[in-house]
Amino acid sequence: QVQLVESGGGLVQAGGSLRLSCAASGRTFSSYAMGWFRQAPGKEREFVASINWSGSSTYYADSVKGRFTISRDNAKNTMYLQMNSLKPEDTAVYYCATRVAAGLGYRINDYDYWGQGTQVTVSS
Repeated sequence: QVQLVESGGGLVQAGGSLRLSCAASGRTFSSYAMGWFRQAPGKEREFVASINWSGSSTYYADSVKGRFTISRDNAKNTMYLQMNSLKPEDTAVYYCATRVAAGLGYRINDYDYWGQGTQVTVSS
């Protein structure tokens, strides 16, 4: 079984930054791709960013490209999402996920395990 625990969420003003972390345990973290998704109130969960097993390849949603950076540290079994220039529309619960595959994925169904989420609130 896989356990994913997100942290780093909080309240920030527009234009500010936050860094989310996702700590993984339970199986070989470094072998598989991971991703971040988010869900705003009343909206469907949406893709934010993904990273392959080694960290050499990343993919972003257009809405966060140039502002967010996904990375991972396989030695620490941890993935990160650096979020800069935050906007009120970035307000959501952010979820990390992992898939039993090495390559990138951007659909919810691409992922097999999910964390419980961390709240990010951006005030205007």
